[in-house]
Amino acid sequence: MTVGLFIPCYIDQFYPKAGIATLELLEKVGCTVAYPREQTCCGQPLANSGMEKEARPIYEHFVETFRGYDYIVCPSGSCVYHVKHHYDTLEQTDEVRQLRERTFELADFLVNVVGVKQLDARFPARVGVHNSCHGLRGLRLGESSERVGAAFSYYRYLLEMVDGVELVPLDRVDECCGFGGTFSVNQPELSTKMGRDRLADHLRHEAEVITSGDMSCLMHMEGLIRREGLPVRVMHVAEILNSSSPLVGRA
Repeated sequence: MTVGLFIPCYIDQFYPKAGIATLELLEKVGCTVAYPREQTCCGQPLANSGMEKEARPIYEHFVETFRGYDYIVCPSGSCVYHVKHHYDTLEQTDEVRQLRERTFELADFLVNVVGVKQLDARFPARVGVHNSCHGLRGLRLGESSERVGAAFSYYRYLLEMVDGVELVPLDRVDECCGFGGTFSVNQPELSTKMGRDRLADHLRHEAEVITSGDMSCLMHMEGLIRREGLPVRVMHVAEILNSSSPLVGRA
């Protein structure tokens, strides 16, 4: 299958290693990956600020850029959710409808499309999993406490295939980190308090690394980690799934 790789703005600008790991991981599981250089933002920041009309040209550019691929894969539940659920403001031509259906978050794609059963990866560390709100409640990448149903997590399923990973238990596995995009700008005090609470849960259980499928959440927590000198680091899940590291140092 041919995959069009969509890399979110903040990964492109601040966390390129997460994008590279996603590319390498997809190739390892047998995908032919293309990176359309014309790609830009999915339009989520504008839409979330009430400017969806202004975001329409970005939506249309996204559709034009990623037409023709078997699947579009992105290492961000937030961006994927926006394409799948907010591109309904476009005229729903067959092309638009099919593009929305073929756009997948990375873990969802690996589990439900590729059907990954094993990974040749090693990452000896205590790892805490952060579930982003868009990924958990929007894309259903795992169970959430407000719904009744079987326990599952695509991230935990994949991480359990990585040699050396010790997944730490958390008291609140589905709590928001407080980022929320523009929420962190408009409500900085509340956002910071939520981020500290989320970090405290991981630290209380002695996580060495916090991972997630949304680098935006990790970016928010990393800011607090750096300012407060906390003994933990953040990594996108793709970096761990693609890792062959013999040692993992503490932050």
